[in-house]
Amino acid sequence: MDDRRKSRRDKVVYGGVAAINERGSTRDCVVRNISDNGATIEFGTAAGLSDQIALTVAKKARTYPSKIVWRRGNTVGLAFSETTDASQLSERLRKSEKTKRELQRKIKVLLGES
Repeated sequence: MDDRRKSRRDKVVYGGVAAINERGSTRDCVVRNISDNGATIEFGTAAGLSDQIALTVAKKARTYPSKIVWRRGNTVGLAFSETTDASQLSERLRKSEKTKRELQRKIKVLLGES
């Protein structure tokens, strides 16, 4: 197999969490190898994954916006997105704040405070 990676990946076994959509759904995963540009991760099942995910690795204290570039069974290969510019961060913050307000409203309704 042709190795097209830009940098060498370190073999690891880290716990990870993949944010799989904009609604905040997450799935636990195991990081099998990682580099500055990508990673291989393994899920219990890879069904229902979108092409874009955000991988959080607690051991590295980082979240990597990522694109799935290949799939084999329950294992996927990720390419980390290039640096996120300020406009993308601003948009993500706006969406996050909107979601937070919606959740706070729902909590008030459930608690009978509205």
